[in-house]
Amino acid sequence: MKWGILGIAAVASAMAVSGGAVAGEPQSLVPAGRVLQMQTAFNPNLPGAGEGVRAFTQSLKHMSDGALTIKIIEPGRVAPTRGMLDAIVSGDLEAAFTWSGYAADKAPVMSLFATVPFGPRPGEMNSWLLEGQGGRFHHEAYDQLGVAGIPCGMQGGKGGGWFRSDLNTLDDFKGAVLRYGRISGPVVERLGATVTSLPPGEFFYKLQQGKVDGGEMSTPAMDAALGFDKLGLPYYMPGWQQPSAVLDFMMRKDKWEALPAAQRAQIKTACRANITWMLSRSAHSQAVALEKLRASGVVIKQWAPALMDAFRKNTDIVLKERANEDPAFAAAWADQKKFVEQMGDWRTLSRLP
Repeated sequence: MKWGILGIAAVASAMAVSGGAVAGEPQSLVPAGRVLQMQTAFNPNLPGAGEGVRAFTQSLKHMSDGALTIKIIEPGRVAPTRGMLDAIVSGDLEAAFTWSGYAADKAPVMSLFATVPFGPRPGEMNSWLLEGQGGRFHHEAYDQLGVAGIPCGMQGGKGGGWFRSDLNTLDDFKGAVLRYGRISGPVVERLGATVTSLPPGEFFYKLQQGKVDGGEMSTPAMDAALGFDKLGLPYYMPGWQQPSAVLDFMMRKDKWEALPAAQRAQIKTACRANITWMLSRSAHSQAVALEKLRASGVVIKQWAPALMDAFRKNTDIVLKERANEDPAFAAAWADQKKFVEQMGDWRTLSRLP
């Protein structure tokens, strides 16, 4: 793995946190060779989030000088991916590395860190988490569930999806059976589509067999790795339904607090280093993936402006409905929008012609 200046600085910072004495503060002895058992939601052999799992565990091992390491447990081995939060709370899992959106079943506000159509881009999401109030909303949601959830990775935007026929007008959505997510699903339902929830593997085969008409999958790099280019279908851009997504490291709160302070600091710093690494890698890896998709014969199309307008209009309606149903969601969404809008003037004025 190649380490840039920021990655090296993060490791140096973590080693300073873990090894340097602080005047007037009692020092915890770090147990030698502590191994955390961590199930991942992502196949470590796949690009993007899978690479992020490996990068995080390697960073933590290096900065702790081997005193704190993680054994990666493959997806589904101990608990279903969507059920890892429950397994953390029950004690069946010691730790997990997962997509923040899976917690939205119990805390709807977590959708704002995972799948906000037309929401913050990766850099904006990261800034809201670390410089704005996003980190507080994120912490409070997990804390109420009895879990310590640490932002530990950042996914870039998804592709817009794979479809068996062209989608050029609003009428093309009527009656179509499509795979979409928690917020984007109701958006396309408002256009007349029927939404289905399918695991990635099942989606591939049903799309291939014509049993679904299309839908979103993941980033271009992930879609290429999963073989979606072999289907011979058009690939739409941009991924309006998920511009960014936060990945989380989780432990049950009492187990997290039982770790020595130095080890908790090492995990947090390794997570920040991982976010930096994933942010720096994402744009280029997606550009390379698009080149490979085109070379394999995939036709990449852009959503028609009228459809983008309809997606945006209906997204606002769906998000307002969610805000009316959940005060925590409402507060966090209002703060997120304000934070991103505050950066708008700088984005416009600083952009080179």
